[in-house]
Amino acid sequence: MLPRVKRVLFVTSELYPLVKTGGLADVSASLPRALSGLGLDIRILLPGYPAAMTTARQLGSKKLATLTTGGHAMTLWQTRLPDSDVPLWLLDSPALFDRHGGPYQNPLGQDWPDNAQRFHQFALAACQLALGQGSLNWQPDLVHCNDWQTALIPALLHGHRARPATLFTIHNLAYQGVFDASTFWQLGLPPPLWHMDGLEFYGQLAFIKGGIMFADQLSTVSPRYSEEIQQPQFGWGLDGALRHRHDRLHGILNGIDDEIWNPATDPHLAAHYHRDDLSGKAVCKQDLQRQLGLPVRAEIPLLAFVGRLVEQKGVDLIDAVLPGLKDLGCQVALLGSGQPQLERILLEWQHRHPSQISVTLGYDEPLAHQLTAGADMLLMPSRFEPCGLNQLYALKYGTPPIVHGVGGLRDTVFDPTQYTARKANGFSFEPATGEAFWQALERALTLYRQPRHWLRLQRRGMAADASWRRSASDYTRLYRKALAACHQASRQTTLA
Repeated sequence: MLPRVKRVLFVTSELYPLVKTGGLADVSASLPRALSGLGLDIRILLPGYPAAMTTARQLGSKKLATLTTGGHAMTLWQTRLPDSDVPLWLLDSPALFDRHGGPYQNPLGQDWPDNAQRFHQFALAACQLALGQGSLNWQPDLVHCNDWQTALIPALLHGHRARPATLFTIHNLAYQGVFDASTFWQLGLPPPLWHMDGLEFYGQLAFIKGGIMFADQLSTVSPRYSEEIQQPQFGWGLDGALRHRHDRLHGILNGIDDEIWNPATDPHLAAHYHRDDLSGKAVCKQDLQRQLGLPVRAEIPLLAFVGRLVEQKGVDLIDAVLPGLKDLGCQVALLGSGQPQLERILLEWQHRHPSQISVTLGYDEPLAHQLTAGADMLLMPSRFEPCGLNQLYALKYGTPPIVHGVGGLRDTVFDPTQYTARKANGFSFEPATGEAFWQALERALTLYRQPRHWLRLQRRGMAADASWRRSASDYTRLYRKALAACHQASRQTTLA
């Protein structure tokens, strides 16, 4: 029988609504809340970014401890995750985290030159808390680490007899925390970690290998992605390491917070609607068209994209199909920011065709909700996608997604040409080419002109349970596996 996990330290570098660059922030807010609902004593640990510290003061906070790591004095503050009772711990170190810009980049979009030092210190502090050294009278049974910014924690805890179990979740393998080899020695990391089965990665230091090689269990954010990253095409040079630990690697599909993302209650929408009555969706479309300066016409298909404007998200594929969509009279609305070249291309499209194409640069949370509700279809032609959340939001909002069939997109979107009418909920294409994408768009637009069939497709997507309740239960089982593996490793160390 697997041991029970009661206390969990959830360590993350992003947390919605305090700091967000991608889906990690949404997961870090939603999953701990769901786990708390299952009875776990869970604490979230987050760097003390300026916005986070401001929110802590607004919600009320108290000082828990002072930690010292490598000469850096850090203050640990406790507040709560907004709109919940989940405790949030903020590691306040102004020298490391109190700066203008994003969590990883300056206002010019350049990586902070001391990112290795910042997240090494963050990991050291997390390890102190994990080992019960913070004078808090609280020690976790398990530390749940997320992406490269926290990946040193399993490596640094490895070998400690009284350590908690560790789970490392890969949200996006493309981001690895790679630095020059000299950084390894400058950080003062334990010399035994410098080898190919440790943190060394083709002559460089890769933070992410700390999680991959030393965590008791590994997870990805969808079943398909856990298979893909073991292959060279999607492995980013780490496929061999992941195949080596395949018996510890599990794919658990992300969920969504259906209290925040619910068309029946969403405060950002002009009208509410639900599966049995979608009339409010038409009102949302009119409001969106009006807001974006597009002609308010119900019969015109409106297609939306929400996400980073980068090649990974297939934005160049959208550019390839825009001429055809324009010629068919469709409207296309895009929200996001990213590569300057892609931003310029899209802005030029808007300049030439302002009555059909709208581009909003940056990130606007209310507008993201309004696009998801007001659009007829969601475009998501990602070249790779660990899980994807936008397609789950779109399904919940009756907005069939058109996706490239990879990763979590393949696990959640089912094309009528490949699945029965009872399961189909959107449109999928392969390979990642403009031609294949266009063929999927043609199928979608053909069905859109058949209102009865389109309504059934919408309702089928809205009926699925994409909440965190199912996935949270899967995580509790994985936590127990990690704890069992930790106990076994501890026994072997003792016998040795």
